[in-house]
Amino acid sequence: MGKRIGKNTVLMENNPCVKSFASVCGKKEAQGPLGNQFDKIFEDTTLEESSWEKAESRLQAESVNLALEKANLKTQDINYIFAGDLLNQCMSSAFGLRELGIPFLGQFGACSTMAQTLFLAATTIEAGIANYSVAVTSSHFCSSERQFRFPLNYGGQRTPTAQWTVTGSGAIVIEHQNNPGIKIKHATVGKIVDLGIKDANNMGAAMAPAAAKTMQSFFEDTKTHPSEYDMIFTGDLGEVGSNLFKELMLKDGFHIGENYNDCGLMIYQKEVQDVHAGGSGCGCSASVLCSLILRSIKAKKWKNILFMATGALMSPTSSQQGETIPGVAHLINLVSE
Repeated sequence: MGKRIGKNTVLMENNPCVKSFASVCGKKEAQGPLGNQFDKIFEDTTLEESSWEKAESRLQAESVNLALEKANLKTQDINYIFAGDLLNQCMSSAFGLRELGIPFLGQFGACSTMAQTLFLAATTIEAGIANYSVAVTSSHFCSSERQFRFPLNYGGQRTPTAQWTVTGSGAIVIEHQNNPGIKIKHATVGKIVDLGIKDANNMGAAMAPAAAKTMQSFFEDTKTHPSEYDMIFTGDLGEVGSNLFKELMLKDGFHIGENYNDCGLMIYQKEVQDVHAGGSGCGCSASVLCSLILRSIKAKKWKNILFMATGALMSPTSSQQGETIPGVAHLINLVSE
């Protein structure tokens, strides 16, 4: 069984491993630096569906089915699926996965959902209550704009701190495996941290303090240092949040160096594609993790990495009522053995 080390970190001892992974994305994401890393690309924003919400649901179904196909598994082989998205009541997940017939546990962690679902899927393997579990999440630019900001035809001006919601999804199948592979070694579940930011177009700054808090907790619990890891990834702080995150870490004695990057900065060519501060959304860190990151670990390019997904815990109602934007971040330590 796994055991707690320090205050907030779990050491996985029963070898929950990545069996397979898959990523799907939209046209804009395919035009970015990682375009050749995604498993499937959709040129049509609607994915030939009648609404953007249905399109996002299809993103999840596509990524899960691709991951199962890669693993040579059928839906009846999966014990649990942990899924979430940004829309009210996690409707993209529920409607996208309803036909699969897999025991379903819906999750909401905002943009931290990929790490949250991955932690929970790994926990079922660690506890011995599942042979296979799936973690999946998604986001869609158009469905998110409709829910959180303005209708697309409104043509509102985007501020320099604004981020572009990724149209994409990532899915991972987790299993117990004693053979060499990609293992989930540690996980740190973050606390809610509120910097007092109220601007929904400045989510990077709202999430950065939570990211710093979780990362510091991990280093303190494991008694390790940033330089000991091949790469450290956050997602999706974007340009503003990444800079603030590094400042906060340095203030507390942790230097985040050249082995650091943010999924929100990796998925687009920021200046060329006019995404302002970078990418965001559940699908941002999910699609980057389930493409470049896991492919690189599988190829032994990186053997010990930290992946921390960050989320802004806001809703349209909380914003309209003048509430601040709390942040949360969850960290997963992935190793190649």
